[in-house]
Amino acid sequence: MAEAASRLTTLAEQVLGRPFPVRLRAWDRSESGPPGTPVLIINHRRALRRLLWKPGELGLARAWVAGDLDVEGDLYEALDLLAGSLWERAEDAARPAGPAALLGALRDPALRAAGRELIALAGPWAPPAPPPEEARRTGGPLHTLRRDRQAISHHYDVGNAFYERVLGPSMVYSCAYWESPGSTLEDAQRAKLDLICRKLDLGPGRRLLDVGCGWGSMVLHAAREYGVSAVGITLSEEQAAYARKRVAEAGLTDRIEIRVQDYRLVSDGPYDAISSVGMAEHVGSARYAEYAADLYALLRPGGRLLNHQIARRPLKDEEAYRVDEFIDRYVFPDGELAPVGRTVAQLEEAGFEVRDVEALREHYALTLRQWVANLETHWDEAVRLTSPGRARVWRLYMAASALSFERNRIGVNQVLAVRTPESGEPGLSLRTRDWRG
Repeated sequence: MAEAASRLTTLAEQVLGRPFPVRLRAWDRSESGPPGTPVLIINHRRALRRLLWKPGELGLARAWVAGDLDVEGDLYEALDLLAGSLWERAEDAARPAGPAALLGALRDPALRAAGRELIALAGPWAPPAPPPEEARRTGGPLHTLRRDRQAISHHYDVGNAFYERVLGPSMVYSCAYWESPGSTLEDAQRAKLDLICRKLDLGPGRRLLDVGCGWGSMVLHAAREYGVSAVGITLSEEQAAYARKRVAEAGLTDRIEIRVQDYRLVSDGPYDAISSVGMAEHVGSARYAEYAADLYALLRPGGRLLNHQIARRPLKDEEAYRVDEFIDRYVFPDGELAPVGRTVAQLEEAGFEVRDVEALREHYALTLRQWVANLETHWDEAVRLTSPGRARVWRLYMAASALSFERNRIGVNQVLAVRTPESGEPGLSLRTRDWRG
């Protein structure tokens, strides 16, 4: 009988209709495929059972998180090579097909033979349990107060010490701003925070609301460097405790308040400025108009909003948009991305005047590569602080996201919007990009 790797490579090429792009190593230590490429390792044939029971991205994700699949060599190169054949074809396979297509597949002798071969290689037929890191699916409508709190907890309440290893001393979990190629991650994150403060025209006597404040870096920078009074809100208990400790250590408790609070429940406006950095992706399309209206209502006339948000490419048929299964189950439950044009439109529909949109797509790719490097450097600690599966989730998610930003599959934008008063005077200079009021 042929070795497992050779049999799997033949099957993959038969199904994909093209040469398999990387070398493959099976659980029996056999290898097949092109030399000199990264190696896709199938540590256990349980990976095949995961794919048989959940064809497509979710089956692959479960196999990766459980350690049934691994990559030897350059992870970025492996993901790039696999993207056009294994991952994207797997996504297509997971989408419902029409009756004619399904009937045709069942009648194809070659595909039927490939299916029998895969079943034989997979071994015992019982479906493997999902890895424990997978988010539990809850019923009911999306983006209720309770469900959003659960989703945020899944992503952020995995241990502040883990995030320290990944993010570094800045503890900023959003795209940095790379002013020069030689900048460090800390320099780039500081530059991003400062850019936001300048765009918001912060200064002594101003009042800032930071929506989704994370571990407090934005409010700390704004209070320390620009003299503002600030309120930071988060749904993560762990983030809030960490942020409060940092505020106390900085001696800024008289000017910074950290709350565990949903943006829909903030009622102590008006604020002079609002920053929302990496938070709006959690809001959801059904709630975005409410989000924009709530922030508009919390600003004084002339106040500014800086909305820093990941965007996807628009689709010809927007009804066809589906949330990425891996990210939905393992990273950001219930998260949704929108095209930047839709974000701008909804902010203006809420009453804002959008004054500037700055694309930072390449900056996020650089940031993610730094986070992956941090994780790999501190791998043993990260595993100890969370779990092997959780560390694997973050490594795959961040590496794949870096490639998505580099290939223009997704982007990230800072949208500066103003609650322009009735006089029509927005309080900005004629040359907006000077970022002076």
